[in-house]
Amino acid sequence: MPSFTRSIINVCIVTFIAQLVIGDLLLDWFALWPADWARHTLLPLSTLWQVVTYSFLHGSLMHLGFNMFALWMFGTAVEHAWGPRGMAATYFTSVVTGAFAQLVVGGWFGGGGAPVIGASAGVFGVLLVYALLFPRRRIVLLIPPIPMPARVFVGLYAGLELMLGVFGNHRGGGVAHFAHLGGLLGGLLVYWWFGRRGPRVTWR
Repeated sequence: MPSFTRSIINVCIVTFIAQLVIGDLLLDWFALWPADWARHTLLPLSTLWQVVTYSFLHGSLMHLGFNMFALWMFGTAVEHAWGPRGMAATYFTSVVTGAFAQLVVGGWFGGGGAPVIGASAGVFGVLLVYALLFPRRRIVLLIPPIPMPARVFVGLYAGLELMLGVFGNHRGGGVAHFAHLGGLLGGLLVYWWFGRRGPRVTWR
């Protein structure tokens, strides 16, 4: 496993253990708290670190496991192609764009006071870059086990997230759909910037 991907996974695992030991104090300080449109506020300037730190927190062992598995699966390929600098740019840009998408767009569609946590926005950005770098690689869904090209998988997933975000509530089922879509946007921005200026990769 390449260095940056391994480091992010390790940080998320250690943080999850700290959550089990410390409790809600980590959520209070490091989760991404939603916009309060009634008071016309998005995010207090004194807690801007939350647009990054929320990605290291997870709500359950399954939540952590799925995100880390996806990060290992797709992040390894992206980092081998672009190196740690490109992978870091992809992950953190997607995390930040996901945070602001959830705060602004999610807040516009209405939502409760629950905080947003998880590395999913970063994972979605990495997944999009993976699909752009390797559009013909096959991804097999778990349920149902249907193989499809990476570009088709990402397109269908993005459409589903948009539908769930707009027609459900913005955290429908406990999922921050607009953070996922914002992560995809971050991955696209990094691909446009880094992919055209960074090292050449093999398209396959």
